[in-house]
Amino acid sequence: MIKIGVLGPVGSGKTSLIEFLTKYLVKEEGLKVGIITNDVVSSHDAIRVYEDLVLKEKVIGRENLLGLVTGGCPHTAIREDPSMNLRALETLSKRTNLDVVLIESGGDNVMSTFSPLLADYTIFVLDTAAGDKYPGKGGLGIIESDLLVINKIDLAPYVNADLNKMKLDAIKIRPNKPTVFISLKTGEGLDELKRVIKEELILEGLLKG
Repeated sequence: MIKIGVLGPVGSGKTSLIEFLTKYLVKEEGLKVGIITNDVVSSHDAIRVYEDLVLKEKVIGRENLLGLVTGGCPHTAIREDPSMNLRALETLSKRTNLDVVLIESGGDNVMSTFSPLLADYTIFVLDTAAGDKYPGKGGLGIIESDLLVINKIDLAPYVNADLNKMKLDAIKIRPNKPTVFISLKTGEGLDELKRVIKEELILEGLLKG
């Protein structure tokens, strides 16, 4: 089982990305996927995933989803003290045999990272609406993540975000690490995203090359 951590600021598209990846992994790759969401003061993301993937599209079963309310600083529950999430992983593992677990952090800043005890592979999500100063500002989350996803590229013209600048900054600050530019709304860049994720799953032995 591979544990994939998804983190990034509030509104960057983490939940939408997790829903897309879940549908891809289940429907196209035939894998069994579990999801853990982290919210600070509500179960908003878990309810959304439940309504979309369990009730509406029936991509996963209810037993494959756990929503956590951390009640404090978002990165504490995924880094300094990941015990709550580790217990959730154990619970999911007892319920059903899973190939992949997607763990969504609560919205946080560019310094947020996952504990290696909790995630084997990490995806940091930014969006163009936050400005093209990212990823050049750096931060541990951006620098150390295995994959950087720049989301909402369809909005770039409306917020004066220079995608080429973001690309060059990503190459500079994340040498030899992949960055994918996508729009979960229009579908642009999603084939490249799937290619990167599939390569990782092949390396993990979950898929054949």
